Amino acid sequence: MKKNTSGPRFKALLEAAKITTTGFAAFFDTEAQNIHNWYTRGVPAYRMEEVARLLSVNSDWLKTGEGPKESSRLRVLDESGNTFDAQAIRGIYTVIESIDVELPFYIETATAPGSNKTHVVKDPSQSIRLPRSHLDSLEINHANAICTHMIGNSMGEKIEDGSTLAIDRGLTQVIDGEIYAIEHDGMLRIKYLHRMPGNALRLRSYNKAEYPDEIFSAEQIDKQNIRVLGWVFWWSTLNKRRPSVPFL
Repeated sequence: MKKNTSGPRFKALLEAAKITTTGFAAFFDTEAQNIHNWYTRGVPAYRMEEVARLLSVNSDWLKTGEGPKESSRLRVLDESGNTFDAQAIRGIYTVIESIDVELPFYIETATAPGSNKTHVVKDPSQSIRLPRSHLDSLEINHANAICTHMIGNSMGEKIEDGSTLAIDRGLTQVIDGEIYAIEHDGMLRIKYLHRMPGNALRLRSYNKAEYPDEIFSAEQIDKQNIRVLGWVFWWSTLNKRRPSVPFL
């Protein structure tokens, strides 16, 4: 049987988590002197698994210093699926890895009060949360994901006016037939994009009856400040009316 040398590692874990000897003792409902003794004698064998679980480490590593230190299966999940670290012992709950990702919101707004010129900027008062698994399944870097609103009916009935969109800023290379968010001289636009000869670009709407194709040459793209913000990978539409129930 391998010797229990957990004392120094146990002490270092408490110090790293800023948990005092007294605080840990109170949590365990024992005397501070008992916890202090563990620093030199080691964590008792019958307490090893419990202490390791609370400190989110592998019990074998805690006991002997061998094997992997981390043990993700030991992290505690709350009812929402978030994982918490060992600082919960002292009453401070810190989310390590949420099941959702918070995406910043971008809007088209005037560059100055009363100005007709607009630009696309971050709105700190808004954000949207999407499941982390959705972004991971599409290999989207979380830091590159942003949200915005669909403005107008050029993409209806595909994407309705007012819909919330999610955009991957990490994918700005135009892939024919995919939907992208673009900034066109300060205007936020959502379109199907197609490459054309001579580095030209075709913008296509889903609502082609009202919005015919637009083709911009490379010179026009530069002159009109057209830039691709990113690939639209998600959108959500809320029904604008509740149906009436007959015979009530």
